Amino acid sequence: MNNIKLYGADWCPDCLRAKSYLKENNIKYEFVDVDLDKEATARVEQINKGKRIIPTILINEKSYTNPDNDTLASVLGINEVGTVMLFGADWCPDCRRAKSYLSDNKIKYQFIDVDEYEWATQEVERINKGKRIIPTVIINNTPYTNPDNQKLKEVLKIDEEKEDKVYDSIIVGGGAAGLTTSIYAQRDRFDTLILEKKNIGGNAFLTEKIENYPGFNSISGPELMEKMEEQARTYGAKIKTGEDVEEIKKEGQLFYIKTKGNSYISKTVVLATGSTYRKLGITNEEELIGSGIHFCATCDGAFYRDKEVIVIGGGNSALEEGIFLAGFCKNVKIINRSSEFKASQTYIEKLPTIDNIQTYTNKTSLEFVANEQGLFEGVKVKDNETGVEEVIKSDGAFIFIGLIPNTDSFEGVVELNEKGFITTTGLAETSVKGIFAAGDCREGAIAQVAAATGEGVLASYGIRSFFK
Repeated sequence: MNNIKLYGADWCPDCLRAKSYLKENNIKYEFVDVDLDKEATARVEQINKGKRIIPTILINEKSYTNPDNDTLASVLGINEVGTVMLFGADWCPDCRRAKSYLSDNKIKYQFIDVDEYEWATQEVERINKGKRIIPTVIINNTPYTNPDNQKLKEVLKIDEEKEDKVYDSIIVGGGAAGLTTSIYAQRDRFDTLILEKKNIGGNAFLTEKIENYPGFNSISGPELMEKMEEQARTYGAKIKTGEDVEEIKKEGQLFYIKTKGNSYISKTVVLATGSTYRKLGITNEEELIGSGIHFCATCDGAFYRDKEVIVIGGGNSALEEGIFLAGFCKNVKIINRSSEFKASQTYIEKLPTIDNIQTYTNKTSLEFVANEQGLFEGVKVKDNETGVEEVIKSDGAFIFIGLIPNTDSFEGVVELNEKGFITTTGLAETSVKGIFAAGDCREGAIAQVAAATGEGVLASYGIRSFFK
């Protein structure tokens, strides 16, 4: 856990104050007396550019010179209701959501980057019985694995004021389509609120590199989505993350939207919830998700640096993510059910040029294999031509076999097709007047960021038409 060293002296008033504050909040630390340790004095002088200032406190090797109690509270996540420590990573969508929720509600927390500290990764695995699940949040020594906003609200006793404002439009989903809708609607002077279940940016945020978005030869998904979010906020959009919409009801001329912990009112609604990754549905898949099985290379690939991984799929996403993983993994094995890849020729032509990528074509994945400790070991596959079965071993696996629309909450609200996509006509209009749909959750949508932004524009024109 935390490695905290307090360099000070028994006669130093600020040292006594800092020691007392840490003790009161049950923060363990090592006290190093500079009067008794010449090396400690030299260390203090080194940190403070020749000055002997105490207390000097090292927290996981980061130094703080005579920090006041407020600084210690911010750094160590000390609140009136207790201490909050968040294990996560900057690339993790749910970590961003949790951090945003805590900050919005003025909850101090200590952020421990699992990419920066090996002990942090080990602690996450210990808490989650071998699974690398982030965010893992420790509140008053009790761990919570990827807690949603409602759980954080409950545990930390956060009192949110009920909102009675009536918005011109509430946009459900903060991906490219939702953000673009908001940008255009705000420019038309329509007051919008974006409700996002996880992180702003959707699937595009999880894409390591985007090379086909107009205006950019190459840009990372997170960078592009952050630019869109900044633009939406600049025009006045309000954005709330961690808001999982459970119910939409129309009463009179207004829509009432209920999430797990809140309720909102709007004159129009835009459904831009996107899609999620499809699973294989084979033995041991559910048991090993998060502990060897993943669906996002950008999110979880860093856990497999210098290790071997499997990629299952044969489309653009599978090859794109496989090539990305090859940049830092020891070996990438791509398993494709068909004899030929369905990806674009650009990706197919890249594969032979990358030495640490192996391809296994015309093979069906039968089950995920675990070792005696219940940890991921590999994938059992069958050769579709010969019927021969084998186990392809690796340290982890990433599945990219398509997407399914995030529309479960809208069944019975608007018309869906047989695959669960929202049907629309005209200016992104659904079967219910005042509700529009844009992006990957809409029937006929093209799963590309550029296409999603175009659909956001279309939905914004639908809103404009509605208010005429």
